[in-house]
Amino acid sequence: MIKSMTGFASLARETGTIVVSVTARSVNHRYLDIQIRSPQVLQTLESDVRDLIQRRLTRGRVDLTISVEFKRRPAVSVDVDDELMKALVDAANRPDVVDAVTGKWEVGDLLRFPQLVTVSESPRQVDEMLHVEQEVARIVEEAVAAVDEMRLKEGEFLQSDLSERIRLLSGLVKNIEQTAGESDDSLRERLTQRVDELAPDLGTNGAVVVQEVVRFVARSDIHEELTRLRAHIGHWEELVEDTAACGRKLDFLLQEMNREVNTIGSKAMGAETSKLIVSAKSELEKLREQVQNVE
Repeated sequence: MIKSMTGFASLARETGTIVVSVTARSVNHRYLDIQIRSPQVLQTLESDVRDLIQRRLTRGRVDLTISVEFKRRPAVSVDVDDELMKALVDAANRPDVVDAVTGKWEVGDLLRFPQLVTVSESPRQVDEMLHVEQEVARIVEEAVAAVDEMRLKEGEFLQSDLSERIRLLSGLVKNIEQTAGESDDSLRERLTQRVDELAPDLGTNGAVVVQEVVRFVARSDIHEELTRLRAHIGHWEELVEDTAACGRKLDFLLQEMNREVNTIGSKAMGAETSKLIVSAKSELEKLREQVQNVE
């Protein structure tokens, strides 16, 4: 069963002291391109999130946005360098300093010294962040699974449309083979008849002319191209039933089928055959448009 590359999911979950919101969106892309936007506090989780997405999806551009709202501020530990504080106060009370400045030192003045106060994670904050990361990972996995499910459902519609179009193409190939064969027989008969009519006037050159006629008819033969085209169609039908991602393989097969149809168009004769070839090219173009969204 094939999958589309288009999917969307938006989830919000409230758990403990946090509210986690995750939005995941995927669109067509030649490869798997993952873009993650998350708060600074979750940067360490990005590698795990990428691994999670890669286990689920193989192609497409995936945009993932994570936001976390804390119901209360995370616990922190504040340490003050007492010796530095004493040194600063002593310096401020020196006569030369008192003469140079007016007013008292405020807390804000002291905080301008980055070495004075150190804010770090408390043991409780470490536990809280571990809980946050676990919850975010769980909700991200849920969102990616929802995107994958949507891609699978859309893939069902894609597969139905692709199967119908490849069926139409297969029918056109059969008709091309039939009409081209009739045209070849008619052409061969007319050429043979014309050579016979001209034989008395050709003299010793008659054999050469006959050989050229044979070569011309041989160059117009499209049986090899039709055989390869049928083989490509058979391979296509096998691929779309496969559970693995097959978008790139289908795209390659379309290129090969286009090449065969173009070659047939340059060789085949007859108005009816030409019409069928135009229809075949039209179906191939419709297939190409749809395959762009196959994973």
